[in-house]
Amino acid sequence: MSSLTPSKRHRVGYALPPKKTQTFIRPSLIHHADQHNIDLIPIDPSRPLIEQGPLDCVIHKLYGPDWMSQLLHFSSLNPDAPIIDPLDSIQRLHDRISMLQVVSNLKVSERNQVLDVPRQHFFSDSETMMKNSDDLIKKLGFPLIAKPLMADGSETSHKMYLVFDKEGLDKLESRRIIMQEFVNHGGIIFKVYVVGDFVKCVKRKSLPDIKEDKLVTLKGLLPFSQISNLEEKTDCGDGGGGGEFDRVEMPPVDFVEEVAKAMKEETGISLLNFDVIRDARDANRTRVEMSAW
Repeated sequence: MSSLTPSKRHRVGYALPPKKTQTFIRPSLIHHADQHNIDLIPIDPSRPLIEQGPLDCVIHKLYGPDWMSQLLHFSSLNPDAPIIDPLDSIQRLHDRISMLQVVSNLKVSERNQVLDVPRQHFFSDSETMMKNSDDLIKKLGFPLIAKPLMADGSETSHKMYLVFDKEGLDKLESRRIIMQEFVNHGGIIFKVYVVGDFVKCVKRKSLPDIKEDKLVTLKGLLPFSQISNLEEKTDCGDGGGGGEFDRVEMPPVDFVEEVAKAMKEETGISLLNFDVIRDARDANRTRVEMSAW
């Protein structure tokens, strides 16, 4: 990423989905940027990008052929303006198969923390999946996580389900679907955000553990949006602190930073995030999966 000259004000354009804009472009961030001679400029993707300058840098998390064409045109006319992240780098992260491959390719030093990736299978449609359901169940068991193949930030890409039995598999009607094993992980997920050389790991509440005696009582499937219905009353809190949640140790900083560095080198991306969970069966086995920013 190019260094910015302190004496000059810089115009950084951002093009994000509406929800991401509400989440990240807060008054505090705008003020902080202003204090560092940076003006954050919202980009309207419905208008030609080239007409919304001048821009010293573009940060984006939008997809689609029209937007890609706009970025290419802007870059050809402004070769010194960084685009974060480069089109050729993010292209391979638009589907969950290539995202998982990125993690599989990571090279990290040997340590007590074992880096692992989720086991999953891809099916072109639900009919093919049902034809192979016995083999799928034998290899991955229940419950299963059903995810769309595409991870392009669209509303559809976030429609995920927890599947408890064969009846639940039969209810899935998606095309190009990923079926992934579910691993109990104490109901805690560690989300790691990477911005250039800056790495931040935070603890969040996640899907609750599903014990064997509980699983036999669950039928069909459940959208992720309704997962809270599975939770039992604990002192884990809402992810904001207190009880068991506070007592869960963060993963080692050096491990997180090493994975983040390897992730950047493998993808060529400066702005990314990934999820880390601890396998409840083995505290030293850490699962890592890239997630949509």
